[in-house]
Amino acid sequence: MAGLFDYEFQLDKIKKHQPPLQKLNKIIDWELFRQPIEEALIKYDRKSNAGRKPYDKLLIFKIIILQRYYNLSDEQTEFQIKDRLSFLDFLGLQIGDNVPDEKTICLFKESLKEKDLSKKLFDIFTKNLTTSGVVAKEGTLVDASFIRVPKQRNKRSDNADIKKGAIPLEFAKNKNILSQKDCNARWVTKYKTREFGYKDHISVDQKTKVIINYTVTPSSTHDSQAIKDLIDKNDNILYADSAYKSNKIETYLKDTNVKSKVIQRAYRNTPLTNKQDKENYKYSKTRVRVEHIFGTFKTSMNSALNLKAIGLDRIKSITGLINLTYNFLRYEQLVRLKKIPIMKS
Repeated sequence: MAGLFDYEFQLDKIKKHQPPLQKLNKIIDWELFRQPIEEALIKYDRKSNAGRKPYDKLLIFKIIILQRYYNLSDEQTEFQIKDRLSFLDFLGLQIGDNVPDEKTICLFKESLKEKDLSKKLFDIFTKNLTTSGVVAKEGTLVDASFIRVPKQRNKRSDNADIKKGAIPLEFAKNKNILSQKDCNARWVTKYKTREFGYKDHISVDQKTKVIINYTVTPSSTHDSQAIKDLIDKNDNILYADSAYKSNKIETYLKDTNVKSKVIQRAYRNTPLTNKQDKENYKYSKTRVRVEHIFGTFKTSMNSALNLKAIGLDRIKSITGLINLTYNFLRYEQLVRLKKIPIMKS
């Protein structure tokens, strides 16, 4: 039979292993997000005090961060919170407390999507990092990673309509069918394999490997087409692979006073000079740091960009939360390694 203090003793043993979420609790000022969340998701005052009070919105936000870190479904998120002491501790809950169910979690995410709140919350944290001097923008790295979503099994005629940007008539006639169809994702060939989904285009601070901006597009969008959404006059130097090398981009960078350190490409009958080879080698040693982020998505965050959701707006919202969760983890790592001080509230 469990003793009076067994719960506390067990929790102390768990904390000795330094769970990643508990590390975040030590340095993240979660109250930073309370006001924007509550203002965006405010509802009319209840006409009656009867019934259970609504859950604290900041609590559910922390649940969503937990979900994105472990890449859990709504059902598994609810179960794991009830099952794991470390999850309860991260959320400030105890055994026996009411835990938001999977429907509540799902509805909260839908509210974030409708209000485009994920991007706003991401920008709030990024702005704090910038104003605190964590992000100095001495150089910026850009790249894109594939977001996998459930593959669609459509007729060829339906796929032809979707490719043209139109909704197939059969889908439009039946809302139930349309709700299960992703008309925004696109098929692409990646490493000789056909993939279906979107792209997470990110710009990253060279020094800290913090994501400072992002945009989400269908996977058929070429990486270079997102450059204007990622780079502006506040960036000083751009590091990128050869997919971003074009006269159009070079002109844009020149007009915005951003120094180009984009990997140069060889063309037929026009090989790279010895000088260009040396420059490419030098630039690539810096540019490769962006790949570490995608590695974190895949390993530490349990294949974070393999999603079960459909639709561009929903994918944008979830991807924003994934990028924000990564920034939380990276910020905690920088503080723990004593490379930066903790931001003041």
